[in-house]
Amino acid sequence: MTIYFEDFAPGQVRESPARRVTKAEILAFAQAYDPQPFHTDEEAARRSIFGGLLASGWHTTAIFMRLLWEAFLKDTASLGSPGVDEVRWLRPVRPGDTLRVRFTVVETIPSRSKPDRGVVKSVSEVLNQHGEVVMTVRGLGMFGRRPPPRRTEGGPREPPRRRRSATPGARAASRRSSRGPP
Repeated sequence: MTIYFEDFAPGQVRESPARRVTKAEILAFAQAYDPQPFHTDEEAARRSIFGGLLASGWHTTAIFMRLLWEAFLKDTASLGSPGVDEVRWLRPVRPGDTLRVRFTVVETIPSRSKPDRGVVKSVSEVLNQHGEVVMTVRGLGMFGRRPPPRRTEGGPREPPRRRRSATPGARAASRRSSRGPP
């Protein structure tokens, strides 16, 4: 069943399944996208202010997106996102941590210019295995609105619409003729 814009309500919470973060993926992501030494070199990471290897914040953000997908996004009429207002990395993510996402709807805004969609404002938290919040995201998602129900053969029909004449004089003449003789 598809989740549409109308299915979101302020205060609604959705949670993702948990996912374990491995040392190998931390190193691979960092080497490809964020090669700072505390993400790519265990010895340099030990000597850093972090005291050990940690995932790039961008890696944590990518995991967040995947967990959001697994939790519910794959079942929605998603139209993408116009952006995020804020991302905060609050605690380091280490090899062996298990992460999950808590997504909370803050506001739903029907589009004024495009009636087939709406925007969902949300706050998401990424939590580790200890229940500690490691990252927060304030974001926006666009979702399609539920399509109108299709009329089935033999189903209820709308009453026929009366045609309106093009001019006020023709409309008045039509009303007089429909009443019969005076």
